[in-house]
Amino acid sequence: MTPAAHLPPPQARRLAYAGLLPFVAGALFTWLVRPEALPFVTAALSAYAAVIVALLGGIHWGFAMRQSDPPGSLPLWGAACAVLASVAVLMPAYAALVVHGVMLIVCYLVDRRVYPVQGAAAWLTLRFRLTAVAALSCFIGAAGS
Repeated sequence: MTPAAHLPPPQARRLAYAGLLPFVAGALFTWLVRPEALPFVTAALSAYAAVIVALLGGIHWGFAMRQSDPPGSLPLWGAACAVLASVAVLMPAYAALVVHGVMLIVCYLVDRRVYPVQGAAAWLTLRFRLTAVAALSCFIGAAGS
């Protein structure tokens, strides 16, 4: 297979970029809504970020499931992402969004090491772009909460 065969397919790229809309909208709305709507907006942004962090951990479970004797670090990291995201979503939004933003960055840094070993290195450019926008949105949302 050529390296291009491992690139994210166009549909995956479109869906990934569409998945940024709740991040960007949530960050924007934290600065635009009336004060009484702010708790709803920040809770929604935090919940969506938690789902995405858990999803990023789930990718590691997928990598592990493809192998007969996977390293224990794959499912462990996957579980850690879900647990940390669930704890953060229970925090006040200004703190939770910072935790989610940091977790998105940490997930990317872990993935930079794991994806090449798992044959998914071609996805890292897309992952970087998604991480940059999603984490920045969380930080902007935290600042607006």
